[in-house]
Amino acid sequence: MRALTYQGPYRVKVENKPDPHIEHGQDVVLKVTRSAICGSDLHLLHGLIADTRIGCTFGHEFTGVVEEVGHEVKQLRKGDRVVVPFNISCGACFYCQRGLTALCESSNPASDVASGVYGYSHTTGGFEGGQAQYVRVPFADVGPMKIPDDMDDESVLFLSDILPTGYQGAEMAQIRPGDTVVVFGCGPVGLFAMQSAWLMGAKRVIGVDHVPYRLAFAEQYAKVETVNFKEVDDVVMHLRELCGGRGPDSCVDAVGMEADGSKMHNLLGLGLKMEAGSPTALNWCISTVRKGGTVSIIGVYGPPWNLVPIGTAMNKGLTLRMNQCNVRRYMPHLLEHIRAGRIDTKGIITHRFPLEDAPHAYHLFAQKRDGCVKCVLTPNGASA
Repeated sequence: MRALTYQGPYRVKVENKPDPHIEHGQDVVLKVTRSAICGSDLHLLHGLIADTRIGCTFGHEFTGVVEEVGHEVKQLRKGDRVVVPFNISCGACFYCQRGLTALCESSNPASDVASGVYGYSHTTGGFEGGQAQYVRVPFADVGPMKIPDDMDDESVLFLSDILPTGYQGAEMAQIRPGDTVVVFGCGPVGLFAMQSAWLMGAKRVIGVDHVPYRLAFAEQYAKVETVNFKEVDDVVMHLRELCGGRGPDSCVDAVGMEADGSKMHNLLGLGLKMEAGSPTALNWCISTVRKGGTVSIIGVYGPPWNLVPIGTAMNKGLTLRMNQCNVRRYMPHLLEHIRAGRIDTKGIITHRFPLEDAPHAYHLFAQKRDGCVKCVLTPNGASA
């Protein structure tokens, strides 16, 4: 098969790799119909995730058609169309039984931090990703959700990660009717967090970024106010003043380790690798939100540590909530929001490419060129 492969920091290419096959009775093999490039894939591309091995295939947002079925699989048959959560969960362990599928202890037993994840280094189990023509899906009766016959793949593609992640980010922000919410990051996850904040009754939503086309896109797509942090003297004080002097009721960090802001954190985290990325957005969230407010963290940070003002959070009486998204628990509910037209998932897609053009797509996405918000790949030549 043809598949995207990692060649070292800032370098990927598409080449031939062996077809995946059934390794366990609970596996299926999918023919991939759509695969997306996620912002967290850029952490891999830029060499920020430990144990990302040469030749591995990225991609944890994908849909596909079942091609092969393991003998223990009961829920799926050859020819079924499915969308697959990015986190791999067994459905039976302590955490899965509590709906915390992002913490599954069976799919990545070597780690006490995260579940297995498709295409996200050997720190999350070493599973191959879906930016390929075919992919093996373990625990196939647990994660994948069948795509309704009346819905196309692109309508449900983002149920694999970024829509549930944005929704969980808004949910963890404990939004009450009439609240003001600030979302740091106007990328795809931030956009879905903004839309979800409206669904949960927010009265006012403000998006923060520094890329003009992303800010304009957020205004048009998510109907939010925006702030370009490069155009104000002090973004924290500016946001507090916009919110009555106290600050917003909650802040959502939809940026993570590659935040563009503090020169010190960029040097320590992105340059010298002395902390797990740059926590600038998280620090701004803690400083911006009102006393007694909530900070929701859905931006990806790596272990083991970051310089974060925990004393400020304690003395302000903040609630900090964070997690990788427990995708499977949200998929049926969010499918109904999509079907009802309350969330326009396809509206964030700005670019579509065949798999062979994936390196170019990564370049556009990483460099924020050509108005790129979200790239979708068609690994098997499906029409866009």
